Amino acid sequence: MTTASELRSGKTYRDENFPVASWIIHRRHRALILAFYNFVRTADDIADHATLDASEKLRYLDLLEAELLGQGDSQPEAVKLRQALAERGMAPRHALDVLTAFRMDVTKLRYENWDEVIHYCRYSAMPVGRFMLDVHGESTSTWAASDALCAGLQINNHLQDCGKDYRNLNRVYLPRDALAAAGASVEQLGGNRAPPPLLQCLQTLAGRTEALLDESKSLGAEVKDLRLGLEISVIQSFADRIVGMLKVRDPLSERVHLGPMELLAYSAGGIAGEMTRRATGRRPVSKPAADA
Repeated sequence: MTTASELRSGKTYRDENFPVASWIIHRRHRALILAFYNFVRTADDIADHATLDASEKLRYLDLLEAELLGQGDSQPEAVKLRQALAERGMAPRHALDVLTAFRMDVTKLRYENWDEVIHYCRYSAMPVGRFMLDVHGESTSTWAASDALCAGLQINNHLQDCGKDYRNLNRVYLPRDALAAAGASVEQLGGNRAPPPLLQCLQTLAGRTEALLDESKSLGAEVKDLRLGLEISVIQSFADRIVGMLKVRDPLSERVHLGPMELLAYSAGGIAGEMTRRATGRRPVSKPAADA
């Protein structure tokens, strides 16, 4: 039988907003994190596959889930993650949540309002942060700030790739009510430049995303693991820079991704900022997430 990984679309992930298992993370965690990453990316490629029809995509996603839960051994990414989780005594909760988001990608092409987008992020992005926190043994009290950061990262990505998602997948994450309020239309995403109404919509959504990222500012200070705190601060610095670009640039015609030198500079800045903060001993605490 064809494995899910053999269906991979050949996408590259150089512009991801979710850096995975970087050199900052301790090597004892990397095998598990990479197993999670490969599982998620395989499922992502299935959901975005150019030629599979919806029923076949859902069948492969169901197969990944079944084998993650121990019902078969034909899909290497599911088997490797299942084994890696078992070695750490961890449940597959977060990986199962992410599969829910990929099923939504197959079956739901439009979003009515901001709340629907956040609901999507609850399954597409928030489980990634929660998984990382669980791997490091952090308290669920950190989940609320993590959820805000991960949702902000996800919506940044939606705004960055809004034209490509529409042209290639007919998938639009911009809420219908936000488009209507600005006098914009979905079809304008197919152009080479955003007309003023669409640009207004995109920049308004970037402002809402910036507010989400502000809610996550305490996360690096809340986690106990130094390396994870540094990683979070680096990611936060990336997210802040990206949303700043999205507030003033047109993602259909202008660059809204970080280049190599910017990645290096913001990584250094994030690490330095977190080291300085930890030297002061300040450690704010968030409220637990609703379903922690």
